[in-house]
Amino acid sequence: MARHLVADLYGCTDMIDDPEAIKEAAHKAIDFVGAEIVEECIHEFEPIGVTYFAVITTSHFSVHTWPEYGYAAIDVFSCSDTVTEGITDKLKELFKATQIKTQIIERNISSF
Repeated sequence: MARHLVADLYGCTDMIDDPEAIKEAAHKAIDFVGAEIVEECIHEFEPIGVTYFAVITTSHFSVHTWPEYGYAAIDVFSCSDTVTEGITDKLKELFKATQIKTQIIERNISSF
């Protein structure tokens, strides 16, 4: 079984328009779930917004931001059930959000 966490973060500060701040927060979140970065990419949009993507040892971690709305969309997909445990509060703290809504999608990777 694999889990895919979809998190919507609201009320984020302007740090979500800073690529280095996002990268630092992502590194802390990835470390928190016990994964390691295999490869990463970050893109700063004009005039605002950032996308960060990391292939991690358990699958992937991504961040897409809309600073004009104080909103960040974060996905954590993992073949390890433990990766999403406790990450919600950590993401809220790291991305300085006032509110977070999450969904966890159970991905059945075994044969049907």
